[in-house]
Amino acid sequence: MSMSPEDAVRYETRDGVALLTIDFPPVNALGAPMREGMALRLTQAQDDPAVKAIVVVGANDRFVAGADIREFGKPKVGPELQQIQQMLEDSPKPVVCAIDGHALGGGLELALATPFRVAASRAKLGLPEVHLGLLPGAGGTQRLTRLAGPEVALDLILSGRHVSAAKALELGLVDEVTAGPVTDAAIAFARGKAAEGGAFPKLIERTDKTRNIDPAFFETVRQKNAMAWANTVAPTKIVECIEAACTMGPREGLQFEREAFQVCLEAPSRAAQVHLFFAERGAAKVDGLAPDAKPKVIAKVGVIGAGTMGGGIAMSCVNVGLPVVLLEASQEALDGGLAKVRTNYDISVQRGSRTQAQVDKAVGLITPTLDYADLADCDIVIEAVFEDMGIKREIFGKLDKVAKPGAILASNTSALSIDEIARATTRPGDVIGTHFFSPANVMKLCEVVRGDLASDMTIATAMAFAKQIAKVPVLAGNCEGFIGNRILRIYGTEADILLEAGATPSQVDGALKNFGFPMGLYLMRDMSGLDVGYRMRKARIAAGTEDPNSPNYLHRLWDRIVEAGRLGQKSGAGYYKYEGRNASADPQIEAMLTEIAEEKGIVRQSFTEDQIVDRILAAMVNEGAKILEEGIAQRASDIDVTYVFGYGFPKYRGGPMFWAQQRGLDKVLEIILANHAAYGDRWKPAPLLERLVAQGQGWDGTPTA
Repeated sequence: MSMSPEDAVRYETRDGVALLTIDFPPVNALGAPMREGMALRLTQAQDDPAVKAIVVVGANDRFVAGADIREFGKPKVGPELQQIQQMLEDSPKPVVCAIDGHALGGGLELALATPFRVAASRAKLGLPEVHLGLLPGAGGTQRLTRLAGPEVALDLILSGRHVSAAKALELGLVDEVTAGPVTDAAIAFARGKAAEGGAFPKLIERTDKTRNIDPAFFETVRQKNAMAWANTVAPTKIVECIEAACTMGPREGLQFEREAFQVCLEAPSRAAQVHLFFAERGAAKVDGLAPDAKPKVIAKVGVIGAGTMGGGIAMSCVNVGLPVVLLEASQEALDGGLAKVRTNYDISVQRGSRTQAQVDKAVGLITPTLDYADLADCDIVIEAVFEDMGIKREIFGKLDKVAKPGAILASNTSALSIDEIARATTRPGDVIGTHFFSPANVMKLCEVVRGDLASDMTIATAMAFAKQIAKVPVLAGNCEGFIGNRILRIYGTEADILLEAGATPSQVDGALKNFGFPMGLYLMRDMSGLDVGYRMRKARIAAGTEDPNSPNYLHRLWDRIVEAGRLGQKSGAGYYKYEGRNASADPQIEAMLTEIAEEKGIVRQSFTEDQIVDRILAAMVNEGAKILEEGIAQRASDIDVTYVFGYGFPKYRGGPMFWAQQRGLDKVLEIILANHAAYGDRWKPAPLLERLVAQGQGWDGTPTA
């Protein structure tokens, strides 16, 4: 429904102050009607002799959320934002922005063009464009730098984070914060400025925070982040724009920013970053839940197991102010776990990411215990012990007896059946999987695994809880490995086959790293420790569910490495040999591979990097299509979120399913069909993929042509 400019921005006067109220549903975005309305009302206020000052406010307790996504890809109509900003800066009457709710992106850029800003105490401000592969393109890099200095500008714009009104006041982004009605406070502020008279400040002309900045400062920032920013455009361009604010005149700097914005807009990585931005938000939504399945309030958390995972989960909770009861089986294990937590926090203090006071507060929220009864008043209890079904069922049986009615009972399992764990209790509807990734206090992903027995309320609560502790939740169905580890098994299998066929660990890892992964598969295995997977395989062999003599058994190399006493980085040797943390290729591994190939009658060959990458990624995508068709993942983009936030898939490529769609699902299917012809059933194409290619559709069913 179209809206007139007069309705998009309402006009009224209050004792000599013109009140311009932006009312452009749903989020007061910077759409054409709103821009046209602002130009109209600013002119009206300037022409009204009774008006001495102007206040701009957003309706419905919100300011301006940013650009209007409804206009993306369409020709722009009406005045540009920059024209509105020019009117605000050139106003002979003082203009005050009254900020409530969120002032983000273009909304904050609009506010920075006014001489004064008053914020409600609950307001949030930020420039999050970097998350879309962009930079603030309407003066954000220029005005913020001139207002708060280059260090603050770099921090806020490169991180894209939101800051509170109190922090914004501390940084100088706003002039006043009020706990009362922000409109009333802004009107009073505006009257005061009108009474003072005189020229009103223009942020774009300030130079006091940008004088005498050492050029080496910006070069140091670039060098420090060169590896993290590889293959992306926006971060480097942001640094260049902030540097321009310190070295160029106002209009030159704005033009430099506009040109840099266009470069970001046209960058190949931007489409992937936009995809992930919306995919992350989509992943938090659960389809098909009952309307009354509202999340329960989580005010206290129990964690069973104080090892690496349990300690990290506890840290994630106390970092957001949630008290944690941390349970272990022995005092020695409990003391060791708490010592590791304190060590992790000490590192954060040394790095300057936390203060000692913040750390003391967080650690003080952890209550250590050896008694299950101390978990009785927890709203959610997360089990984080060794991957053994017998142990987990025993723990959940004990939990069932002590946890309060309605408490969520969660297992941090990476592959085991949630339903089997749930059946150890008399309340299977309250049981769910919460698969965190190591280190849990750092890694963002949390796979929320719903079994067939979990209630809708339990699912909704677990998803909300993951967001509460600053994780990225993805809902997964109950199968071995869920989403992430099920694909990882296929990815690992194909890589192991490549080793037997002629590749080396360093060749496979090198190809994956050049594709954009932070590290290759075999280096990752070495870092994790090879003995854990070895023990799990031995347990399956003992149970008769795996046959080491089968021609399809692909862990001969891994087994021989462990049996030679090579457990990975921690023992100084695994797939690689180590000096400290420095890995190098080991001829002994190549000798083992040659021996295994001879035993199996394999003629080893050479592979190019493209062949290695295509084979591994096509296998991942084929398995992803099966996961999607089986309903284990709700949507293809959920698989992308899982792999980017949990497994190091390069953000600038958008995830395996996005990569496949960009490459062309038909081209990926060709790789799969060729491998199916060469290697048999393990490469059988996913029916969903075949069907989508035949119909010319993408993962979401839309036409690809």
